[in-house]
Amino acid sequence: MSISIKGRSLLTLKDYSPEEIRYLLDLSHQVKKEHKVGKFNQRFLGKTIALIFEKRSTRTRCAFETAFGEEGGYPVFLSIDDLQLGKKESIEDTARVLGRMFNAIQFRGFSQKTVEVLAEYSGVPVYNGLTDAYHPTQILADLMTVEEEFGCLKGRKICFVGDGRNNVANSLMIGCAKMGVHFTTLAPKALYPEQGLVDQSRVFAERSGAEIHVSSDIDGAMDGVDAVYTDVWVSMGEEDKLKERVTLLTPFRVTQELMEKTHRKESIFLHCLPAVKGNEVTFDVIEGPSSRVFDEAENRKHTIKALMVATL
Repeated sequence: MSISIKGRSLLTLKDYSPEEIRYLLDLSHQVKKEHKVGKFNQRFLGKTIALIFEKRSTRTRCAFETAFGEEGGYPVFLSIDDLQLGKKESIEDTARVLGRMFNAIQFRGFSQKTVEVLAEYSGVPVYNGLTDAYHPTQILADLMTVEEEFGCLKGRKICFVGDGRNNVANSLMIGCAKMGVHFTTLAPKALYPEQGLVDQSRVFAERSGAEIHVSSDIDGAMDGVDAVYTDVWVSMGEEDKLKERVTLLTPFRVTQELMEKTHRKESIFLHCLPAVKGNEVTFDVIEGPSSRVFDEAENRKHTIKALMVATL
């Protein structure tokens, strides 16, 4: 079956079929191989992309800028201080202006509504580099990393440990459900994901053969897990909740003892970074032999390049 997603935006993985995600992952492996041998095809020659950032970024910004530049394109970084976005000018008008000047737009910020409006009014592909609700480009890199490690996705088990309703946990649940990966959110009940999203993910999972679970039972959730995933306890914009989160999430810290509860020597550890070592994960785990966090970080670049190649 021929797959084409030219002209498409990526706002959430809900909008992509398993076959389209598979296509993006296959293309990601291809562009990574090209990068390793120094092959750059100049596929974005003469093209431009606007990179809008309300939130700070290391991996997302560097992945978009280097991937676009290596292929001959011109990325333009725009912080929230550089734009009138939603201030003196509406988001709709900003989108229409940028859409006439750029071939694509990336947005990393707070509101999912902002990236949706940019996509609706710009007329060019818009990529969600992170919002409070979703982080789809991160999950493409996560799935790629698991595939590199184990050779396949279908039937694997991933457990997200910690704040079960943050953007990474939300998107990882969707991505796993679409691709046949058994997924568990392991969190205190106060930080369970929204039930509506769980229900929707279970519909996706029925089609792929995956199972979706939400639990606070550490021993039960960890058994047989291939990849243990965590994220910071406090997301950007929630700094005032640190004390509360430490109390809630300390029992869910990823330690070597917790990793051993998988009963699999082959289990790997994942983290979208940046990490607060000693909070959500201990130093010995993130710096240990099971950690694949820097492979995962590198794969942000290759999956983002593949996304842009496929849509531009």
